[in-house]
Amino acid sequence: MTPLPRPPVPLDPMLSSERPESINASDWILEVKFDGYRVMAHFGDGNCELRTRNYANATRWFPEIADPLSSMEGGPFIVDGVMCIFDAQGRSDNGALLDRSRRRRSCDDAPLATYVVFDILAVEDDVLVGLPLGERKARLSSVLARPLPNIQLAGYAGHQRDLLARWPAHWHKPESLVAKRVDSVYVPGKRSLDWVRMHITAPAHP
Repeated sequence: MTPLPRPPVPLDPMLSSERPESINASDWILEVKFDGYRVMAHFGDGNCELRTRNYANATRWFPEIADPLSSMEGGPFIVDGVMCIFDAQGRSDNGALLDRSRRRRSCDDAPLATYVVFDILAVEDDVLVGLPLGERKARLSSVLARPLPNIQLAGYAGHQRDLLARWPAHWHKPESLVAKRVDSVYVPGKRSLDWVRMHITAPAHP
């Protein structure tokens, strides 16, 4: 097993803004905002490292995530996402997630985590942070085209109704979204007005 090379970009997540913003559907995409731990994954060719937003090494906390990612051939790859534990209704169980982090290890009696991946920062020596979000999404879909256990690609759409139409019917409806400019670049460690958190609006009645 060869150790991972030094990451070509900082493992610091880009952060969203809370400032109200006018959203033009042609310029933005919408994603569901998942509750959990923001985690950067650096992986490939038998190795994986998971880092939290506070830069804690969470690799041993979530072997059900690290093992599938380390099985990926090629790379190294760097992706950004949210570590979640979902209950039967699709709600985030932050208590179970906190318990996993406190133990600093996997637990036989704990529910499995799901890593919801929504961005990609690097593929081998190709640094992608300067590419528009739309192009990064395409590269991410290509890299994670093969389904992996406990790894989920975040869905996105240009309209709230289209995004929620894909939501599992038996799951609790999400409360928040993140709107992202389709042409936005990725700025590690910075809070940006190109990513805006928003509450889900009720559908208009005729």
